[in-house]
Amino acid sequence: MSSYFTTEQKAALIREFGGNEKNTGSISAQIALLTYRINHISEHIKEHKKDFSTTRGLLKLVGQRKRLLTYLARTDLEAYRALIEKLGLRK
Repeated sequence: MSSYFTTEQKAALIREFGGNEKNTGSISAQIALLTYRINHISEHIKEHKKDFSTTRGLLKLVGQRKRLLTYLARTDLEAYRALIEKLGLRK
């Protein structure tokens, strides 16, 4: 997980979406980190179309993010709407 972004980038994402650096378990911070990784891996797959193991990993990450988004939508609809707007999801 750390190979996709530096410690500073990860801390910045957690600070922005989780409130502070210590709030790594916040749903919004987890979704933001997954979105960053998904975008990074998607760029790799555009170059390496036959990398099927990475494609499988990408699909697992997308499924995990989908489950977290479903949970967030079920528990706090306003936070869900704000998060997908901020991350640019659901175009």
